[in-house]
Amino acid sequence: MANTNASFSSLSRVDQLKQQLDKLEKLSHTPVDPQQLEKFDDETEEVIKRVDGRTKKLSGYKFATMAEGEALLNMPESAQEPTSRDLVQKSIQQRRQLLLGLISEMDTMEKKEAEVLTGEDSEDPPLV
Repeated sequence: MANTNASFSSLSRVDQLKQQLDKLEKLSHTPVDPQQLEKFDDETEEVIKRVDGRTKKLSGYKFATMAEGEALLNMPESAQEPTSRDLVQKSIQQRRQLLLGLISEMDTMEKKEAEVLTGEDSEDPPLV
């Protein structure tokens, strides 16, 4: 039996978020099934908890699911007339914006981490 670390994922944080974004894109191009959307939201909340852990992002996602995320996440409102709003599509767009923002943040973080870790072994020995 191979040794595995349950807390280790072979996918980077960015990859996990991109997978969720891909799933959201597929959901947005089909008639919205509330059960599928709820399952997607549960999965996405777990991914956000695992890769980010900040309660602001998680609560922001919950507001995005209700199409109420603009104020909390500084999302620009669309230029559409208020009477022509489709709350389901608006909530999908807000989910998309939140995921894209997290992907951008995590990508920057992962690059910084890789930079810090690069060359660690080639460090000169301490002077005595």
